[in-house]
Amino acid sequence: MTIAPEIVTLLAVGGVSLGVVSLLALLVLSLRLRAVSRRHRALFSTGERDVVGVLDEHASAIATLARGLDDERAASAQLRELLRGATSRVAVVRYDAFDDMGGALSFSAALLDERGHGVVISAINGRAETRCYAKPVLAGVSDHHVSDEEAEAIAAAIEERPAREPTLHTRRRRRAS
Repeated sequence: MTIAPEIVTLLAVGGVSLGVVSLLALLVLSLRLRAVSRRHRALFSTGERDVVGVLDEHASAIATLARGLDDERAASAQLRELLRGATSRVAVVRYDAFDDMGGALSFSAALLDERGHGVVISAINGRAETRCYAKPVLAGVSDHHVSDEEAEAIAAAIEERPAREPTLHTRRRRRAS
């Protein structure tokens, strides 16, 4: 069996062409590899680290940061719980306790935490004496009888709003006789 010379020539030309194309592809890939290798050396100047090593370092650093963030969240939750019990809501109502006294020298002050627990303190000022009262408040309510002014101070503290302004009575003038 003989192969026709035209076929042999065609196969030889095809093989040489395939070899040239393969050689060109090898040359292009070699140039690209050299460029990537230059970038790699520029990024990792020691030459001993590679991308996988750098990624491992970054993953370790991220895990450390995540643990630290979890610790900070726990500490923040503890502080938040402590602050819930701190006096953070305060309101003062000033008033005239007696008709013959002016200047709104009497007052009721509510000192509460954010749950509405705390105390309401009142000072009733008269001409000859001052009396002070302290009543415990739980969830915005006291087991003791509270005056209108004390109730106003508690409500203003819970709602975190200013208490009403004092109502100043005009002093009665004595007529000259």
